[in-house]
Amino acid sequence: MTRNKKRSKLGLYGAGIALLVIFGGFTVTKFASAVTPYVDYESARATERTVQVAGGLLQGSSSYDMDAGQLHFTLIDTEDTAARISVRYEGLKPANFEDAVSIVAIGRYDPTTEQFAANELLVKCPSKYQGIEGYEEKQYGAGDEAASYGDRSYG
Repeated sequence: MTRNKKRSKLGLYGAGIALLVIFGGFTVTKFASAVTPYVDYESARATERTVQVAGGLLQGSSSYDMDAGQLHFTLIDTEDTAARISVRYEGLKPANFEDAVSIVAIGRYDPTTEQFAANELLVKCPSKYQGIEGYEEKQYGAGDEAASYGDRSYG
């Protein structure tokens, strides 16, 4: 091989490696900016970036303004009931919102209104099996002939 061919191959390899490094850096930067971390209420109030806050609905705190399309409610921390944050969500009120077991609000804290401005809500409703009278949680071993759930028998 001549020297010119070796130099051109090295140049191509170098350009390929440089492109991979640039593409990798771009990917990491975009991924880091797209990640929306879960934070506590105090951290949500202190940051300007989009975050996720989770909690339970403070009973009686929700109101929906149909004209403005805004849902206002208060989230309460399930581990520290003294920790609360007021949330404003613009959009349709989710179905069964009042029955929610937990709510995740995604957005930013607005210091001018002292509310967490959510642009997305994730609402977890209770399972259809929770609260059914007569439902017993049972464990069945491999030797059991039939498994009984509520008023149905399988086996």
